[in-house]
Amino acid sequence: MDFPRPIIIGHRGACGHLPEHTLASYALGIALGADFIEPDLVVTKDGALIARHENEIGTTTDVADKFPDRKTRKVVDGRTVEGFFVEDLTLAEVRTLRARERLPFRDQSRNGLFPVPTFQEIIDLVRRKEWEIGRHIGLYPETKHPSYFRSIGLALEGRLVEILERNGYSGPDAPVFIQSFEMENLKDLHRLTGVPLIFLLEASDVRPYDFVLSGDPRTYGDLTTPAELAAIAAFAQGIGPWKRLIVPEASDKSLGAPTALIADAHAAGLLVHPYTFRNEELYLAPAYHNDPSAEYRQFFALGVDGVFSDFPDTAVTARTLFSQRR
Repeated sequence: MDFPRPIIIGHRGACGHLPEHTLASYALGIALGADFIEPDLVVTKDGALIARHENEIGTTTDVADKFPDRKTRKVVDGRTVEGFFVEDLTLAEVRTLRARERLPFRDQSRNGLFPVPTFQEIIDLVRRKEWEIGRHIGLYPETKHPSYFRSIGLALEGRLVEILERNGYSGPDAPVFIQSFEMENLKDLHRLTGVPLIFLLEASDVRPYDFVLSGDPRTYGDLTTPAELAAIAAFAQGIGPWKRLIVPEASDKSLGAPTALIADAHAAGLLVHPYTFRNEELYLAPAYHNDPSAEYRQFFALGVDGVFSDFPDTAVTARTLFSQRR
């Protein structure tokens, strides 16, 4: 893959500016300079991969207005969730929905304007934009709740690989990273495809849900040791850690000394793509003085290989400034 380093991953597109997981958000992310765009993938009742952050879509679409009778309660990854679920809708029904901004403090004026895209439509957008602007654009799909979808007969892995291969994405040099918070999901994908895989890491006291199902007591924190990172390198090309696993933050939001995670991951041959970088003050530690660029520059200086950003324009500008000052 031929991209700048560190790469800028447009998290859910450019979701700091437009409703997440819409073609408009992905297109804006590309226009603002993102090297990769990130669709979270879930599955409809009839097996289509679409882009939503969760399988519960009541907070990100107008599904309650269109299909009020579909409200129900389910147990997803061990949690009881009440709402409207994509696996209870066909693709034709999903196509009638319109996206809504999920976060109340972000601009709500575009609610109802944008449809919910399929993964194939996102690939089509990327190909069209590559031709228009003359540069490569990578895909960074996440498989959401893979154990849950497998348990209801809608496994993600084969569907994802089939679409990627049909569109020419195969092999280790394909401009694709597939990401997951579940290890077994990635091991299955490792057997199905040669494209690069990224193991996502939540907070150190959380267990991957496939570990919960299998009775494995290890937490994400346990998986950050040199020995465990070496084991991850057997099936993945990198990790996507919560950024607080790299720069800890205390309860008063003061920052601690950086951990050894980047160095240990690199020693194991793994890329490091932390998440999620945002502009809003509530997401920034006081040490950054309300300057999101300062946070990016710190992580660039620590040696990350990429960042997930809600505001790819800010990330690209920070990367340029960091490069100029080196």
